[in-house]
Amino acid sequence: MRNLSLFLPLLLAASPVRAQIVHSTSDSKWGPAPPFLPAGVQAAVVQGDPGSQGEYTIRLQMPDGYVVPPHFHPTDENVTVLTGTLMLGMGDEIDRRTADRLTAGGFAIAKANAHHYAIAVGPTVVQVHGMGPFAITYVRAADDPRAPRP
Repeated sequence: MRNLSLFLPLLLAASPVRAQIVHSTSDSKWGPAPPFLPAGVQAAVVQGDPGSQGEYTIRLQMPDGYVVPPHFHPTDENVTVLTGTLMLGMGDEIDRRTADRLTAGGFAIAKANAHHYAIAVGPTVVQVHGMGPFAITYVRAADDPRAPRP
């Protein structure tokens, strides 16, 4: 239930419609991402409630150089690059040499509990979908933006 409160502002910004239609990325209702993601990214809920059971679809708008440190999820994470380039790597350490370079139309699945990281190369928009509730655990506690800072 805690995750729901993080997405509530994004859910409230979306207007209810009979059919779920998003014509382009500019149609998305962007707002600050929940605090479990590093600062600097914008997010939009496209479908469902990421904080609850069931299907969800979110979009993340990342600036050039944005990094999501190594982390994992309890469910599969499906990622589609809509614009820009995303470096997606597997493992506990960021290694740009071995990360896969996904461009617009690229798709990847990070299986449940698989350690992975992401880096935006240029302004990048990705769409993430899966089964909720969405949860994220950082490999190193110090990388978690929710962790208290000294």
